[in-house]
Amino acid sequence: MSRLRHPLVAVAVALVLTVPWIGAFLSFGGYGTVHPGENITPVLAVLVAGAAILGAAFLLAWAAETAEKDVPRAFAIAVLAVLAVAPEYAVDALYAWQAGAGSTEAANLAVANMTGANRILIGLGWSGIALFSIYRATQTADPAVEERSGRLANVVTLDRDISLEITFLLAATAYAFFVPLGGGIGPLDTAVLVGLYLAYLLIVVRGDVEESEQHVGVPAYFQGFSTVPRVAVVLLGFAFSGALIFTAVHPFAEGLERLGLQYGVPKFFMVQWLAPLASESPELIVVAYLVNKARTTAGFNALISSKLNQWTLLIGTLAVVYSISAGAVGTLPFDGKQAAEIWITAAQSFFAIAILANFSISTREALALLALFASQVLAEFVVVQTVAEPAAAELSMAILYVYTAVYVVLGAALVVRRRESVRALFGRTVATAREAVGSESPRPDHAD
Repeated sequence: MSRLRHPLVAVAVALVLTVPWIGAFLSFGGYGTVHPGENITPVLAVLVAGAAILGAAFLLAWAAETAEKDVPRAFAIAVLAVLAVAPEYAVDALYAWQAGAGSTEAANLAVANMTGANRILIGLGWSGIALFSIYRATQTADPAVEERSGRLANVVTLDRDISLEITFLLAATAYAFFVPLGGGIGPLDTAVLVGLYLAYLLIVVRGDVEESEQHVGVPAYFQGFSTVPRVAVVLLGFAFSGALIFTAVHPFAEGLERLGLQYGVPKFFMVQWLAPLASESPELIVVAYLVNKARTTAGFNALISSKLNQWTLLIGTLAVVYSISAGAVGTLPFDGKQAAEIWITAAQSFFAIAILANFSISTREALALLALFASQVLAEFVVVQTVAEPAAAELSMAILYVYTAVYVVLGAALVVRRRESVRALFGRTVATAREAVGSESPRPDHAD
């Protein structure tokens, strides 16, 4: 093997990308000390922190792929998903903490950031990765992409073992529609949503270790190690990349925000869209890397797992952080605008789940997700920039309600059309749960 093609060369390149950030991090005194616009220019913060996030994302992906040799693949992907979106948790936790200290604006910003992150993950993540997968399939032999006759009819087919994640995501989505009715995110919401995720993890961790896919490059190299060194590499990869992503993403997002402010972008708009886009970037980089290796199935599994943990743990932990900051068990409050944001986020999730009910997403469906997301964000941005208050707030709410209705109607129509697939989806989930607790039953055949 050529030295230049040795897997460790790729690892070294990824590590080099992180060096400038580590240097800045240590020079300024550690976490929370790098402030774009104060002790570092916004442009430099974006470049240095962005390079670190890119390098860490590759290290994280390699660690997760290596781990598939020793733990159930779904569990390895769940860990990857949690670490990749950990920065989003950190940003939202900061706003929830400030809300607990008495800031009404921070409470609304916490919900805005959370809903923005969830909608970006589907509107840009699911749709963009599906389109990228279909495009890459013209150059790679990706078994997950299926050519079908018709205009924009090619589809990405999903692993049917992802039925567990889809079903739990559907349960969390159904519950999310009721969250705004309580006027905030409270202890009951935490119990239900965190409980759903813990139940999901319990089933996943009790699953069997599947025969690992044939890997190449860095994961294949590390999987050749004996058990102890291999596990050590995986744990070190998770810890190191997770720490880098956690520390770098906030300065990266803050640098982007300051650059946006220079061009007149409103703060609330940036907190909802620009900051989450930055915090979601590690996840999207990891998935794009997997797709580029013709591992589209693993990539989509990671995206769905990320949506599940954000739609359960992220929402549930906001009330916990708020209560700790306030010094008493309480409910994180939000206004009517944020209630509408939660409803449209739940509606988008419902529509996306309906698309995946038959374990596939076509080019047309991916474009529909992308177009609905982009047009709604653009419409609100135009309103904010061109219409004066209070008319702007009223028009913005109207846009949210209209898009919520569109998502729900489209989702309901798909569920009715694919009702046999939905039944098969639930049947597979029940079978998976029974196998996990030791009561095996054959999984039902799928329905298209």
